[in-house]
Amino acid sequence: MRPSLRRTALLWMTGLLTVVGLVTILIAYVYVRGETDEFLDGQLRQIALNAGNGMSAVDAPAAADRDPEDQFAITIWNAHGDVVHRSLAGVDIPRQSRTGFADVRAAGELWHVYTTSDGKRTVEVAQRETVRAEIIESAAIGAAAPILIVIPLSWLVVGWAMNRMLRRLDALAREIADRSAMAREPIPLEGAPLEVAPLVASMNGLIERLRAALETQKRFLADAAHELRTPLAAMQIQVDNLAGDCERPDPRVALLAAGVKRAGALVNQLLRLARLDAPDPTGGGKADVGALLLDCVADIAPLAERKDIDLGAYIRAPAVCEAAEADVRTLFSVLIDNAVRYTPSGGSVDVSLFSQGDQPIVEIVDTGPGLPQGQEGRIFDRFFRGVPHDPEGTGLGLAIARRIAERYALRLTVENRGDGHRGVCARVAFGAAPKAGTG
Repeated sequence: MRPSLRRTALLWMTGLLTVVGLVTILIAYVYVRGETDEFLDGQLRQIALNAGNGMSAVDAPAAADRDPEDQFAITIWNAHGDVVHRSLAGVDIPRQSRTGFADVRAAGELWHVYTTSDGKRTVEVAQRETVRAEIIESAAIGAAAPILIVIPLSWLVVGWAMNRMLRRLDALAREIADRSAMAREPIPLEGAPLEVAPLVASMNGLIERLRAALETQKRFLADAAHELRTPLAAMQIQVDNLAGDCERPDPRVALLAAGVKRAGALVNQLLRLARLDAPDPTGGGKADVGALLLDCVADIAPLAERKDIDLGAYIRAPAVCEAAEADVRTLFSVLIDNAVRYTPSGGSVDVSLFSQGDQPIVEIVDTGPGLPQGQEGRIFDRFFRGVPHDPEGTGLGLAIARRIAERYALRLTVENRGDGHRGVCARVAFGAAPKAGTG
């Protein structure tokens, strides 16, 4: 049966209150019983001692009176007003003019007095008010002590019970936090509290609907890209034929050729995104990070030379990573190509591979204009293009790079340089403890 937060809380609280009630009864019984026994034992003894003439305290056990202040002050007067009996020497309580109960102060203490008379004798029995106060205080302490004890105990018990119940919610929260954006499996209901199960089921339904919507979007994207490749290839052929028929270069034909080329690059990148959105990597094996960096630098070198950009590579700690070579090559190509295209003539782009502890790091640092202020968080959005716009860019490069990084659990950051110079630093951190490459 699935655990219930409500049922668990009620059970623990019921058990705690039951234990508290039993402990309260026991403590109050033991505490008040002692005080009552002591007081009533003294009453029995004093009544016996004052039952008639001739009884003496010598004849009674001395252990009965545990507390001298519990003794009664009994005074008897005859019809002439003479004292014929006084139980406590030194305690002179004045004779009351009226019978019944009264409060009298005598010998520096407050007494509660009862007076009765039959015309021949007047009997006055007095008791200290402190005795009554002690009984009241004992009863109050006996009733309050368990409650005072149970307050910190309830904190411990209820806190422990709540932590035990909420631990299931913490496990569910970690399960959701650890899920990747591409996760397809529903959130498991095992161990989820009964009250939370409908929420988890609703979240699973939402995940399923989002997954279906994403699948529809990806299928549309892939189908549209595939369908566009054929007419673009035909247009490219026609543009090449048109350029060949011209006796001299026509700027309009050149612009048309550039547009067709850009559209073809966009379609190719859309197809690559559709492939990267697949649930599992299509390629495996190991990629030599240093060798791929050098290949990518060599591919971009002609563009850097045309723009008079100093492009350099520094391989300080060769390493390999578990990933498809084609995807890693695409990741590096996008980052290096962006750095070269956005760096003005006469600038520099430095590509380096080094280690921090057991972690290989790839950095591409340029001297370009940097990221626009306020738009740093949008650079990985699809079709977002920085300022100034690259006429040959599509706005998909960094989106593809981030998707590759997510697929292979790489940490990719692209941000403005923090060394006081203008430009951008793109950084790729690989998994810890990589295997060293051969060169």
